[in-house]
Amino acid sequence: MSGPTRRETLLIAGGALAAAPFAASAQETPRRGGVLTVHFATEQRILNPSLQASTGVYIVGGKIQEPMLDLGADGNPTPCLAESWESTPDGKAITFRLRRGVTWHDGKPFTSADVQFTAMEMWKKILNYGTALQQFLTAVDTPDPHTAVFRYERPMPLGLLLRGLTDLGYVSPKHVYETGDIRQNPANTAPVGTGPFRFVQYERGQHIIAERNANYWRPNMPYLDRVVWRVVTDRAAAAAQMEAGQILFSPYSSLTIADMQRLGRDRRFEATTRGNEGNARTNTLEFNFRRPELADLRVRRAVAHALNIPFFIENFLGPFAKAGTGPIPSVAADYYPEGTPQYGFDRALANRLLDEAGHPRGAGGTRFSVRLHPAPWGEDISLFSTFIQQSLAEVGIRVEIVRLDAAGFLRTVYNDHAFDLATGWHQYRSDPAVSTTVWYRSGSPRGAPWTNQWGWADETIDRIIDDAATEVDPAKRKALYADFVRRAQEELAPWMPIEQIFVSVFNRRVRNAGNNPRWASSSWHDTWLAPA
Repeated sequence: MSGPTRRETLLIAGGALAAAPFAASAQETPRRGGVLTVHFATEQRILNPSLQASTGVYIVGGKIQEPMLDLGADGNPTPCLAESWESTPDGKAITFRLRRGVTWHDGKPFTSADVQFTAMEMWKKILNYGTALQQFLTAVDTPDPHTAVFRYERPMPLGLLLRGLTDLGYVSPKHVYETGDIRQNPANTAPVGTGPFRFVQYERGQHIIAERNANYWRPNMPYLDRVVWRVVTDRAAAAAQMEAGQILFSPYSSLTIADMQRLGRDRRFEATTRGNEGNARTNTLEFNFRRPELADLRVRRAVAHALNIPFFIENFLGPFAKAGTGPIPSVAADYYPEGTPQYGFDRALANRLLDEAGHPRGAGGTRFSVRLHPAPWGEDISLFSTFIQQSLAEVGIRVEIVRLDAAGFLRTVYNDHAFDLATGWHQYRSDPAVSTTVWYRSGSPRGAPWTNQWGWADETIDRIIDDAATEVDPAKRKALYADFVRRAQEELAPWMPIEQIFVSVFNRRVRNAGNNPRWASSSWHDTWLAPA
């Protein structure tokens, strides 16, 4: 892989060792055995990545179930359950040749029937992000057990589908799910997969255990005997367990910012963005348009102008973040547009916009009150919610912060719509059509996390999104996404003002760690542990 990124260099400059033990480990002989203990900070009460696309699901389910493709060390799609693929010139039929000799953990053979069922019944109908990606999928033909032909009503750019299937292409066994309600299937919390590790046990609030799959299709892998995810919601307690050697890996910026920096200065650990390049993220501010005040664009722009984002980053996030410029982050070289509209800090303008919108200050200087639901994913979200509360108070908007666990947050915001403002993370996954435009396009199924559940629709946005997702010419796609970003920034529904890359904290015993751009989400088939 390439050298350190700017943020990685900042971490090193901040005190992390400049040594590169993982580069050296590539020349070492992998050691069999051992238990990899992982910090699991936010339970979402589902472990099947065919049904819910989320780092909190991938961190477990991605070791048990497998996608059609993964990302290689170079950041490009690489074979997994699909060995090869080809598209017709019109982009309306894409054929996948599936891997032979693969079995599910219960001994049944993996076939094209599993791909067909998962694509049509899960990805297209239920999977957040998947419903948008597969919007124009009309059928999956299975001419033989090892061939799946995806047929589309409108052209599907091959590059988009390949990148999308690394996160949105996990396959579930048809024989486990074909009867009954898919959403209520017991396998959603006790998954059956083809991956290197077999599900063993889930003790809610305590731990999840998976053990080595002796019949895994990759020869002589995995190296680890077992993976144990320890549920630790207290970030300080998780850091203490890392220092005691009870946890060897904390993913997705799950520790406090101070502890990530402190452990990065300890010779036993590495704090780095490496292995997360495929999961760039932006902090979000989501508006519920069912609330009349927030449906007014002047109010949303007032909220944006009331927040001093550079001040917040400098004083609370430091080198872990920079000011965002829109829904497509600056790391997206293929699609990032320059010169999009921005909302600088301007408290006087914020007050003026609120006055113009017909919300004068009342008793005690308050114009109106709102409830803010922060996602419980990372310390930065908690800090940002408090900063929003304090900043909006300065312009007369009273904010009540309502903190919930992961399942409660997802249900309240994305299913019940019982919120005014919400703040969390949007993750950019290589192409805007994979997990970005669904935040803006109308029509997502109710309850689909991290999709447009705001009670807002814009016909222009919808048309641009659909045209871009079915445009096979790269230059035209890029131009369409520049139009999308400009329109999204103008409408602020939602707003994405901060850009980051996740930080991983590894015990240096963990080898082959961070060796692809979505490592924390991928299978860990080649991960091993050096002696203590």
